[in-house]
Amino acid sequence: MKALIAYVSRTGNTQTMAEYIAEGLRMSGYQADLKKVSEIKNIKDMEGYDAYIFGCPTYHRDMTEGMKQFLFLAKEAGLENKVGGAFGSYTHSGDAASIIFDTMENVYNMNMTSLGHLLIKEKKISDQEGIKACQDYGSELGKKMQEIA
Repeated sequence: MKALIAYVSRTGNTQTMAEYIAEGLRMSGYQADLKKVSEIKNIKDMEGYDAYIFGCPTYHRDMTEGMKQFLFLAKEAGLENKVGGAFGSYTHSGDAASIIFDTMENVYNMNMTSLGHLLIKEKKISDQEGIKACQDYGSELGKKMQEIA
């Protein structure tokens, strides 16, 4: 089973989170493919995955424009009942990850992780607590994938 981790990262923090989430999935025995949303050009680029995890930092209390456009594309990908998760980094407000999570749960009707969205303050991403939080999130997504299998 494999997961797609699609993310936007302007400064590298959200990409770092994606990499640690992927580690958690791999430690649980699952394959994780990381892609920037700008690399995903059509719904064919999203086919063949059992889980979808989307990440975006919060800028000005919102998602980036690239993530907004990606979410319109993802809506056409038929993700209903697929395992899902959302994550993001922030400095002072963390709205993007919760907006993405809510979209995946309520618009796409995905089977979202019970942990909700993962949100980490930028300065904490690379410390032991941040790394473990990301790996644990990936591990929890792996458990969710196992439940569905």
